[in-house]
Amino acid sequence: MSNGPAKSSPRVTFASITPNNLGTVRKLNSVLFPIKYSEKFYTDILSPEVEDFCKLVYYNDIPVGTICCRLEKKDGQNVLYLMTMGVLAPYRSRKLGSQSLELVMAAAAEHTKPKIDKIYLHVQVSNQDAKRFYERHDFKEVTIHKDYYKKITPHDAWVLEKIFP
Repeated sequence: MSNGPAKSSPRVTFASITPNNLGTVRKLNSVLFPIKYSEKFYTDILSPEVEDFCKLVYYNDIPVGTICCRLEKKDGQNVLYLMTMGVLAPYRSRKLGSQSLELVMAAAAEHTKPKIDKIYLHVQVSNQDAKRFYERHDFKEVTIHKDYYKKITPHDAWVLEKIFP
């Protein structure tokens, strides 16, 4: 006796960003973010040193999101700056953002050359949902960056960070 077709769980996969899928990243960014990213942004996310920290997110083989970080030296520390993370609206609330963030944080925690001390990011002060999302992942608000956004309002951003043990 069967209860209809077996429900298979959706497949979530992550791909490194390459010249072949960079166009997809551009398209997603244009839909997800109110900012136009520079050519330098797209060149930088192809760099081998950030391969573990820049991913395209697929849901059942459909590209639905991205996460992109860069490595920085700050005050004698090695830090990971989370530049962008977004998931298309119809695919939100399916844990894709959490899985993306956890993947990158695990890669950062395992990274030894150099050891990464912390990860930080900016969230527009009007985006309470994003702030709560990062706080659920143990990020703490450290300051407000005044006039961080030049072309969108509000201009201010929260700076959130998570320190690696």
